[in-house]
Amino acid sequence: MTATISATAPPRAARVATWLYFGLNGFAVGMWVVHIPSIEHATGITHSTLGLLLLALGGAAFAGMQLAGPLVDRLGQRKLVPAAGVLLGIALFGPGLATNWWSLGIALVVLGFCNGSIDVGMNAQAVVVERGYPRPIMASFHAVWSIGGAIAALIGAATLRAGVPTQTTLSVAGVVCIVVALGAGRFLLEATESAEEEQAEDRAKPPAKLVWALGALAFGLMLAEGVANDWAALQFRDVLGTSVSTAAYAYGAFAVAMTVGRFLTDRVAAKVGPAAIVRWGAALAAVGMAIVIISPWVALGLVGWALFGLGLAGGVPQLFTAAGNLDPRAAGALMARVVGLGYVGLLAGPALIGGLAHFMPLNLAFILPLVLCVLTFFSGPVLKQRK
Repeated sequence: MTATISATAPPRAARVATWLYFGLNGFAVGMWVVHIPSIEHATGITHSTLGLLLLALGGAAFAGMQLAGPLVDRLGQRKLVPAAGVLLGIALFGPGLATNWWSLGIALVVLGFCNGSIDVGMNAQAVVVERGYPRPIMASFHAVWSIGGAIAALIGAATLRAGVPTQTTLSVAGVVCIVVALGAGRFLLEATESAEEEQAEDRAKPPAKLVWALGALAFGLMLAEGVANDWAALQFRDVLGTSVSTAAYAYGAFAVAMTVGRFLTDRVAAKVGPAAIVRWGAALAAVGMAIVIISPWVALGLVGWALFGLGLAGGVPQLFTAAGNLDPRAAGALMARVVGLGYVGLLAGPALIGGLAHFMPLNLAFILPLVLCVLTFFSGPVLKQRK
């Protein structure tokens, strides 16, 4: 199954525009995350209430993905992606305006829904743009998402230190997102089937088992990523007994290694193929997590978290690309399933580790992501079934 690209914009311009949407999304999410403590204080909610509201945000994001997938196929990416970007910018105003639990809940449901919508749309666009290049470029888009989040962290920290009201910062950030979304939209591409494909009557749909297999792999790898996001610093503090400031280096090692790895992945994937990236990346991540589990030293623990991030860097982009290329007629809907399952894993990972930590030491609870990485190594060849 192949697809041609409509000449709405040069591939290079579309690549830059897609970078902007990934950066926009990472920036918006990062601005919300940085301001969670101040918003929690302003609304007077407890940690437990915040946890429930975050679950609502995650559920709304999943719903947004499932709705946006078919809409991408029906309306086209040049309409849906900019619209989702604008709505995400508007939604960013909400948390800063919330004054109690229910207004924050409404704001987070809207924010999550818009975030899920643009997530599917921009990944579908990345698949289309990649078809215009002779080599893989998907991982670089995900690296730019991480850079957007890092920029948000720096700006958020600076404005909080300067005493700028959260409402003002998030509102300005929302305006920036709206402007970027509107400005970049005209450079996006649309995918169309070739004339031969349009005339063909007997076109096989991708096997459902293959779609779910890709989704299961995305679930496992993003669950592992979620564990690092929420538990890396806590592992250093609680297990290795470091200070809070030193504990932050654990997540930093993971995040930096993952970002660098995503910039390197595309060139490696062009030589060895996506299946090798997923399999051997998962193997490297398993080695890194094993080091984290057994290491009694901070320096070795940092090496473990860095290897874990480097190993996880390339797998998810390869899975998203595979899903988007299974059937260009329904790329959005197929990606919504795989991206959605991956997002469920991202949310489930931290919660599962928290539950296991009630019954065993935190280090032993990390055996869960290690096992999932090992299973991914043995399941990686499923990518070779892609046509």
